[in-house]
Amino acid sequence: MKKLLIFIVFVLVCRFSVEAQPFIQEVEAFSKVDAERPPPPNAILFIGSSSFKLWKGVDSCFPGKTIINRAFGGSSLTHQIDYIDRIVYPYSPRQILIYCGENDIADSKLVTADTVLQRFKRLHALIRIKYPKVPISFVSIKPSPVRAEFLPTVIESNKLIKSFCRRSRRTDFIDVYTPMLGLNNKPREDIFLSDRLHMNKEGYAIWTKSIEYYLIN
Repeated sequence: MKKLLIFIVFVLVCRFSVEAQPFIQEVEAFSKVDAERPPPPNAILFIGSSSFKLWKGVDSCFPGKTIINRAFGGSSLTHQIDYIDRIVYPYSPRQILIYCGENDIADSKLVTADTVLQRFKRLHALIRIKYPKVPISFVSIKPSPVRAEFLPTVIESNKLIKSFCRRSRRTDFIDVYTPMLGLNNKPREDIFLSDRLHMNKEGYAIWTKSIEYYLIN
């Protein structure tokens, strides 16, 4: 009976730990990979949510570039902030690319464009503490068809972040929103998977074309 009680308490503690630290298992997996295969310095670091995480063959899209992908699906800008010491600080990147903010907006209707901006500014400031001169590039929030109701907030968030990037040194705003629109100025359905949220090869081809110009040598 005592052993059973101890086991139940152990399970509850583990469950509470995971709930209190969302995505902790994914983040700890990065540390395990790094321990087994130390990441190269001076690489381009990708952080953010599933649109980066699910980018298969991202290295082949940018020949000659060394990329470390530390994005984790479903995450928001607050999660990037919470885990910055695990997904950014351990590396010595030559450039940092961020795709995030979409989940922030979709998670709650209380999240405004200014909320997204303030979260990005906080993340940007934390990166600058460790890497004051490393170029930072924010990839604009994409127009996902399944989240059409949030597009006004997406558009305004992109606008505010773009303005902030223009005022910030060594910080770029990469527009992928515009080239993902069709002739009717609505999101192209054909560049997304059946979930209408994540992209197919055609979608990532658009991203490749938009991003490659900003990658430093």
